[in-house]
Amino acid sequence: MTETLKAGSNELVYEAIGLKKQFDGGKVIALRGVDLQIRQGEFVAIIGSSGCGKSTLLQMLGSLDKPSEGVLNYRGKSIPDMPDPSDYRAHEIGFVFQAFHLLPTFTVVENVQIPMFEGALSRSQRKERAVELLESVGLGHRLNHFPSELSGGERQRVAIARGLANKPSVVLADEPTGNLDSQSAKSIIELLLQLHRDLGVTLVLVTHDLTIAERATRTVRMKDGLVISDQLSIPPTDSP
Repeated sequence: MTETLKAGSNELVYEAIGLKKQFDGGKVIALRGVDLQIRQGEFVAIIGSSGCGKSTLLQMLGSLDKPSEGVLNYRGKSIPDMPDPSDYRAHEIGFVFQAFHLLPTFTVVENVQIPMFEGALSRSQRKERAVELLESVGLGHRLNHFPSELSGGERQRVAIARGLANKPSVVLADEPTGNLDSQSAKSIIELLLQLHRDLGVTLVLVTHDLTIAERATRTVRMKDGLVISDQLSIPPTDSP
């Protein structure tokens, strides 16, 4: 698999200053003034109880929603002011969600090619890239299966491969193990950790599972729309 930027760089990827988000005309306040920096190659786990604002923050980072107030930069450029946010999402960000969002009438190898359809790769190059990614996540034997023929863990592996299709610099994962049994969840976290180590991508993962957060190099805890703690950690070298 082609390598991206390696971990260990001091480059500032994200910077949020006084980030706020309100819904329903200000009746619902999801973010109350978040200050946060994320650097290249970090694995940041964002934790907190339901409704604390962690998923809202992840959506801001991925330009899936705009802040109501504050500054939010990606490599020094304002995300809310980007002229084409879809280009940023397509080429810089790999998304992994709790729901797999696979197209049921497309095969596994076709699903992984979807983000590449508007790129410069030829049809054969898209397929070659998709096969390479599926082999890297352990699904080289499932290329022509449909999502309905896969287990939950396998479908999430397809979703991860699809998220890496355009060689993103950042992977944003929102409760990626939320729909999985414990064994499949462990397998998916190990896969994300391997990809983080091998590719050097910046990984930002929202989770309520503290055992997953313990594997991160840094843990950001949120409560009531604010960051209440931000701690570096040394994740265990062995699987839990």
